[in-house]
Amino acid sequence: MVKKKGFDNDKYLKEQTQAILEYVKKCENKLYLEFGGKLVFDYHASRVLPGFDPNVKVRLLQQLKDKADIILCIYAGDIEKKKVRADFGITYDVDALKLINDLKEWGLQVKAVVITRFKRQPATKIFKNKLERQNIKVYTHRFTKGYPTDIDLIVSDEGYGVNKYIKTERQLVVVTGPGPGSGKLSTCLSQLYHDYKKGRRSGYAKFETFPIWNLPLEHPVNIAYEAATADLKDYNLIDPFHFEAYGEKAINYNRDVEAFPLLERILKKITKDKSVYKSPTDMSVNRAGFGIIDDNVVREAAKQEVIRRFFRYSCEYVMGVINRDVVEKVELLMERLDVNIEDRCVVKPARKAAQEARKKEKGKGDIFCGAALELKDGIIIKGKNSPLMHASSSLILNSIKKLSDIPDKIHLLSPNIIASISNFKKNISGIKTISLDLEETLIALSISAATNPAAQVAIDKLKELKDCEMHMTHIPSSGDEAGLRKLGINLTTDPNFSTKDLFLA
Repeated sequence: MVKKKGFDNDKYLKEQTQAILEYVKKCENKLYLEFGGKLVFDYHASRVLPGFDPNVKVRLLQQLKDKADIILCIYAGDIEKKKVRADFGITYDVDALKLINDLKEWGLQVKAVVITRFKRQPATKIFKNKLERQNIKVYTHRFTKGYPTDIDLIVSDEGYGVNKYIKTERQLVVVTGPGPGSGKLSTCLSQLYHDYKKGRRSGYAKFETFPIWNLPLEHPVNIAYEAATADLKDYNLIDPFHFEAYGEKAINYNRDVEAFPLLERILKKITKDKSVYKSPTDMSVNRAGFGIIDDNVVREAAKQEVIRRFFRYSCEYVMGVINRDVVEKVELLMERLDVNIEDRCVVKPARKAAQEARKKEKGKGDIFCGAALELKDGIIIKGKNSPLMHASSSLILNSIKKLSDIPDKIHLLSPNIIASISNFKKNISGIKTISLDLEETLIALSISAATNPAAQVAIDKLKELKDCEMHMTHIPSSGDEAGLRKLGINLTTDPNFSTKDLFLA
């Protein structure tokens, strides 16, 4: 189905920029702005708010680049545990390096990198050395003494004062980092402590996108945020501090609300000001709700996102990454929205394709995999696995054939190339399964294009698959996942392994 626009980027950009500048004006010296969520490639926001530019935050920073410095924080524990950013399949330390490069391409420079809760972990020291040898300024912050109970110790030379002050020139300082718990807040508060100790009046605020404070608690967009953070056990609620102060309902989430009394005490201790903020909503710069131009469109998109999250968590559960309660929480969210997994239109066709594969092979073999993709005109394309290729490979080839009006009987891949790759896998690499995964298929397709005009026409259609919806009956192999990520396809899968081989699963 053709995706309708539900969000106006330009309106949001104007509203959010103006709100940030208003916060800056309130500060005599500078504002430390903690960036919640992803600074670049915010695909969650683009999925639940159709029309949202995943890089709109960077566009905002471009407008403010003469007024802003950027500090990037990363938690030492995430480096040591090799925590992975799911949408890119890369570790947080690599994501930090990628973010520095991405910002540079947008004409934005990272002023410094802060490694938080640093204990001289081996992997962390290597990461620090790598940055410094690229002439990037690196600071290390220890765990704050006294946190979270002893305010006098926290706000002292033994607490925040131990951290080395990060020198910045501009009035706005954007503090960002990969993922939650990166130490952005503690870095902001440490900077505030040093500023006030030197007699400089600085301020703190938080750039937020979700939950959207001026949408109802049960709005699907806010419920989709709960689904996205179910593994963190986050949930939305009416901000009690905001309601008490203003008699107005505003939506926030549990961690910000729970942390507010402590944060308020710390800010008061640093600033010696009794009226810094009255609620966690007060300290958030969040104008995303004002960018919504079609509520029905974003409601439907958010419902689909909850279903996607259910599939993702179901797969993470069978892989041993999360506990069952996370899956159960998203199931309850789906009940609240009155949706089920088959409301995702590619689920049933994918499962039917798997049944067709089993029927065709007459039950021979271990695994029968099916896949389905919805083109932007609403047409559903199916694919299934075979001795020659994975289900995702056949699906993508079928899809670009359809987009190119190429008949089914015309081969896009040269049989000689397929045979050559299969021979390499079996006789040289010693790989048991010789069917082509998607990444291998795309390579074979690009080689075939040199001698096959139909393959070249089909390759040109690959870019039209970006943001299409797809479902598979089995968890993809690494080669399938990498290929689909490069194509920008929104994938969900049933929680089934594509092989009974424990090493390959």
